[in-house]
Amino acid sequence: MSDNPYAALPAGSFWGEAVTFAAPGALDPCVRGEIIPPTAKIATMGSCFAQHLSAQVARSGLTYFVPEAAPAGMSDAAARAAGYGVFSARYGNVYSVPQALQLLRRALGQFRPQDDVWEREGRFVDAFRPRIAPDGFDSAEAVRAEAARHLACVERVFRESDWLIFTLGLSEHWRSRLDGAVYPLAPGVAGGRFEPARYEFANATVGETVADLTALVEEAVRVNPGLKILLTVSPVALMATYEPRHVLTSTVCSKAILRAAADEVERRFKNVIYFPSYEIITSPAAEGRYYADDLRQVNRLGVDHVMRVFARHFIDAPGAQAHPGEAYVLPRSDDVVCDEEDLQRAFAKPKLWSK
Repeated sequence: MSDNPYAALPAGSFWGEAVTFAAPGALDPCVRGEIIPPTAKIATMGSCFAQHLSAQVARSGLTYFVPEAAPAGMSDAAARAAGYGVFSARYGNVYSVPQALQLLRRALGQFRPQDDVWEREGRFVDAFRPRIAPDGFDSAEAVRAEAARHLACVERVFRESDWLIFTLGLSEHWRSRLDGAVYPLAPGVAGGRFEPARYEFANATVGETVADLTALVEEAVRVNPGLKILLTVSPVALMATYEPRHVLTSTVCSKAILRAAADEVERRFKNVIYFPSYEIITSPAAEGRYYADDLRQVNRLGVDHVMRVFARHFIDAPGAQAHPGEAYVLPRSDDVVCDEEDLQRAFAKPKLWSK
């Protein structure tokens, strides 16, 4: 047989060797990794699935950077309920790329949203992280004072981290018509009141996501030239869609948009690496075994598979035990904080899907 361009490719390039005949739990689609030094500061941000990577970083003995720590004496349960230690800063879930970009710009004082405080049952909440204070605040001024302290910590995340792990979750989002401010949840779900004249739904295209993700990388590196960014796409399905179509179709579309954008941005920047957690969980080789009974959240078996692959490519001693700092509280498998779950609680009456 004559030579052909595929003849010298590794086994990972061929479906049969790499997927069909891979041993159960051994699928490893990661082809680009970099061992992270134990002293490197690692920050996390993103959707609810990102919390599993946070836990792995803490367990492995790497330096999990958490500049926004819980007050001394606060219990672990209270700390997690208030958003401490869930991510590197108390920003709650950062689901979309425009939300992350605006968070950076707010931390640097480059963007000041006009509609930043919402009312909830006679109390006040931060519109950009409405679930971090379960009981709310006494006043709008108290919300803004706490937000200022929070944003100072966010600035440290971007300026001082050596690595930022950002898990992309959604392309759908809600924003203010006043200035384009992007929120993690629609107004009225966990605070505020939905007013069509003030708020609008948006679903970012691939091009828009690439533009925002490119800006995020460039602006982050501008303040921290040595920063490396690890991108992942969450395999957790949308809790709900506002598009006039089935939630399964919207989930596939949203993940495809994010995955395509991550691929393009990784090709543009040497300091950006994509890690295939989405591919591991959704692979046909998993046969659906990596999802919980709700067919949405990832179960412990799936999480463990993703973490084995992560450790193999990014951690020098994957068997090392963690020595997490007091700022971080390791989550149980059923204790992942997911702001989007408020959408299900807001759903008043179950019904069958209809056109």
